[in-house]
Amino acid sequence: MTIKNSVKTALKGLAEHKSRSALTILGIVVGITAIIMVMSLGRGAENLILDQIQSIGAKTIAVIPGREPSGPTDIISTFTDSLKDRDLAFLEKKENVPHLAKAMPVVFGAETVSYAGETYRPNIFGLTNLFTDIYHVFPATGRLFEEEEIKNYADIAIIGARVREELFGLDDPLGEKIRIKGRNFRVIGVLGQEGQSSFLNFDEVVIVPYTTAQRYIFGIKYFHRLVLEADLEENVLVTVEDIKRTLRESHNITDPEKDDFFVQTQADALETVGAITGALTLFLTAVAAISLVVGGIGIMNIMLVSVTERTREIGLRKAVGATGRDILRQFLFEAVMLTGFGGAVGVTLGITLSFLVSLALARFAGLDWIFSIPPTAIFLGLGVAAAVGLVFGIYPARQAALKNPIDALRYE
Repeated sequence: MTIKNSVKTALKGLAEHKSRSALTILGIVVGITAIIMVMSLGRGAENLILDQIQSIGAKTIAVIPGREPSGPTDIISTFTDSLKDRDLAFLEKKENVPHLAKAMPVVFGAETVSYAGETYRPNIFGLTNLFTDIYHVFPATGRLFEEEEIKNYADIAIIGARVREELFGLDDPLGEKIRIKGRNFRVIGVLGQEGQSSFLNFDEVVIVPYTTAQRYIFGIKYFHRLVLEADLEENVLVTVEDIKRTLRESHNITDPEKDDFFVQTQADALETVGAITGALTLFLTAVAAISLVVGGIGIMNIMLVSVTERTREIGLRKAVGATGRDILRQFLFEAVMLTGFGGAVGVTLGITLSFLVSLALARFAGLDWIFSIPPTAIFLGLGVAAAVGLVFGIYPARQAALKNPIDALRYE
């Protein structure tokens, strides 16, 4: 029997039991749909995060206190007080870090802000005016801090668009005083509708001079971060080395293994995020693939039932000249066609649902989410579906091929 005839016979066998065939491939459809969605949304999340990192600029360098975490349990080690005014002063000396163009201390935390009976809990950031250059956000109305105001611990604040909406509604907040930690802060500026930028939602922040935040809001004498910028992109690596050397001298550290800080460039962040999202997507894909195994077992069971039901048909075909190989091929084709069709439906459904979820995230969550389907996801979905049919179809097909034609014809 030719392959063409085997395919026709297999299609006829599947067509005679449409409902059963449809239910049989349901597990395959669900599994492939899940794989496509995980890979699509994983790629979308990776692109979103990478875009956020790149928006800061390739020349930006972050100095973070504590030892560099090597796993989730090490995150707490970054909450230390190892970065202080002395370190900032050392870094700003030209002889120590020749290619350093900008340096901004950062302190942050969440606090309740109130005005005229209205309350809201935004993120409080203590920064300098350099935040406009580094994060590319600017007041839509009002002004930035003055140098003297930063030095003199001025009680002034720049608020985000959401903070304005929650506390002031349609009223003009400029010149009004908001209350934070029992202290009044005069609003001197309002940011435009910025949304999410560089992992920060600037609509939901209150920015005050870092000196004021340290003394009156958080009560600390250290920084949570130092955000630096090299003069040129090609000088980033040498600047990183100068920063490490300077901070080790400031902290009297002779062994790099004992650093109480770590330096992260945008390239480091991109590599780390890519590795994390890739591993997470792979893990979720493996979890979703479990349903394919379940679906494969279902197909094997249904094929075994089909072999039993069609025993007389098998005996008749063998009696008129069909070989065991022909029977094996026919039932194997049926299994592969079932899973292949389920894979095609799953890929189509997965792409459709991924597009709808991406659209919802972009429209309703306010994220700059771009729909993306990796070509490997489609090939993987169809390939895995066919492989499942092949693997789980071999045993039933072999059982059919081994049937004795005389016994099969006598089967009732």
